[in-house]
Amino acid sequence: MKISAVISDVDGTLVTHDKTLTPATVAAVTALRERGIAFAITSGRPPRGMRFFVEPLRLTTPIGGFNGGQITRPDMAPLEEHALAPDTAGQAHRILANRKIDVWVFSGLDWLLTNPDGPYVGLEKHTVKFEPTVVKNLEPALGTAYKVVGVSEDRELLKRCEADMQAALGPGASVSRSQPYYLDITHPQANKGAAVRNMAALMNVPMSEVAVIGDNYNDLAMFGQSDFSIAMGNAPDDVKKKARFVTGSNDADGLAEAVHRYFLK
Repeated sequence: MKISAVISDVDGTLVTHDKTLTPATVAAVTALRERGIAFAITSGRPPRGMRFFVEPLRLTTPIGGFNGGQITRPDMAPLEEHALAPDTAGQAHRILANRKIDVWVFSGLDWLLTNPDGPYVGLEKHTVKFEPTVVKNLEPALGTAYKVVGVSEDRELLKRCEADMQAALGPGASVSRSQPYYLDITHPQANKGAAVRNMAALMNVPMSEVAVIGDNYNDLAMFGQSDFSIAMGNAPDDVKKKARFVTGSNDADGLAEAVHRYFLK
C-alpha cells in the first residue's frame, strides 16, 4: 500500500501513561515527515489540550479535537466544528446526574465542572495543561457544548451507562468511553471515523492512503475507515483484534516501533 498520511490517537498511543512525549516518538514523526508522509493527531481532548504537541512534532496538519468535533489548524484557528445539539447535551447531562456520575462540559475553549475535587480532575489538569472553570450550574454551557463527559471511578457503572446513553440518544450523538473512567458524548460527526475522513480530506489525502494507530474503544471507528490500522500493545484484546497490525505498548515506544517497521523500511 502507498501510505501518504498517518493519523494517530494521543492518550495511550502518542504519549506514555504519564502523558510524556518521548524522544523516540519525536524522532519517528520527524522521519515520517522526511519521507514525505504527513502526521496528524486526533483525540477526545480539546484542541487547546493538544497545542503543546505542535512545536516538538512540528505539526502543520489539522488537529482533531473532541474526536473530530472541533478540527483546527496548529495555531488553533477552527477548520471544522460540530457542537452537540443543546437538547442532546441537556439529556446527556440529566442521565449522568441521575446516576450520580460527575459531569464535565467542554464549551468553546473552556472546561467547566461543578466539583473541582471530583475524581480524575487532577489527572485531566495534568493531561490538558490548563485549569477547569468551576461553575455552580452547567446548564448554560450545554447550549454550546462540544463534549459532555461522565467521569466515575466505578468503571462498571460507566460501562452500563454507556449502553443506556447510546440507547437514549440514538443517532443524535456519538457515545463512547475514551478511557474506562471517561464516557464521552459528542456530535454524531464527532467520532474518530468521521474525524479521520474529514482530516484526510483537509490534507488532500485519499483514505486509501491513510494509516491509523490507536489504543482504545473510541479508536475502533477509525480502524473501520482504514485498511492500515495499528493497535498499541497496551490496547484491550478486543481492540487489538479489530486492527490489522499490533505494535508495542505506549510505554515501550510502540508508535515509534510501528513507524520504523511499517513506513520507513
